[in-house]
Amino acid sequence: MLKVGVFGAGHLGKIHIRQWKEVQGAELVGFYDPDIDRSIAAEKEFGIKGFSNIGDLIVATDALDIVSTTITHYEIAKKCLLAGKHIFIEKPLAQSLEEAQELVQLVKEANVKCQVGHVERYNPAYLALEEQELQPMFIEAHRLAQFNPRGTDVSVILDLMIHDIDIVMHLVKSPVRRISASGVSVVSESADIANARIEFDNGCVANLTSSRISLKNMRKMRLFQRDAYIGIDFLEKKTEVIQMKEEGYKGGMMDLPIQIPDGSQKTISVNMPEIKEGNAIRMELQEFADAIANDTPVRVTVYDGYQAMDVAHQILRKMSLHNELHKV
Repeated sequence: MLKVGVFGAGHLGKIHIRQWKEVQGAELVGFYDPDIDRSIAAEKEFGIKGFSNIGDLIVATDALDIVSTTITHYEIAKKCLLAGKHIFIEKPLAQSLEEAQELVQLVKEANVKCQVGHVERYNPAYLALEEQELQPMFIEAHRLAQFNPRGTDVSVILDLMIHDIDIVMHLVKSPVRRISASGVSVVSESADIANARIEFDNGCVANLTSSRISLKNMRKMRLFQRDAYIGIDFLEKKTEVIQMKEEGYKGGMMDLPIQIPDGSQKTISVNMPEIKEGNAIRMELQEFADAIANDTPVRVTVYDGYQAMDVAHQILRKMSLHNELHKV
């Protein structure tokens, strides 16, 4: 039985604690949170031990789930890795690129499993496309959220857009050639609305927009590739695939014959892949536990986490330069 400990009993930490109780093959040993009142409340709510210091929790476990504030990720993860423990660490991987780079090296040296919590990889709407051949040449994403003071200690890039950056990097698998970006702060000290354009060596272009002061929530991504359009609604858990097929094709939910400009006949086929219900956070924690038990690769590696951070920080630098040039 895998002995697991959780760092952090805040909003997300509580969600993780609750999900760990349902993970097969794992035993939740306890948690650590520096806030004494919060720790006492979590002990009562979940009936598990709140450890008084970081070291004791590390010693008592095989794997640690780091769901504390971003500023603490590096120090906690380093202690865990030096002790040879497996770690699950929430996004973003660390506060700085230098910290993230060191964690990549420490994971390699410790030869342990490390998974980063880019939970949208487990969204049922995205998983529904696993059997689909995805080679997008243009990607458009909108991630809009109503204002919530929680998370405003970092830019909207690291708070929201990083989810879409990770998905885009996973889909495109090509070096980044050029990035342009702009953003403005409205209610916090860092950017609250931002747009980034990422151009890749293979010709793909991704246009990402994120806002945390929207009147409504939205998490949508559209993929355009040769003979196909794919729409993903991460919030509503819906996916649609529209493809150009040969004349007479009958295999979609809806097949519409059309005549294209060269005079030939084609068929537009519309499909909505089956969405399998599931709790994305529980799925990622279960896969992490299974990867340790079976010595199999994790879905979102420490390098994936670093790569998403690297692109996010490039966007932040471009955004800062754009704002300086235009005195935003």
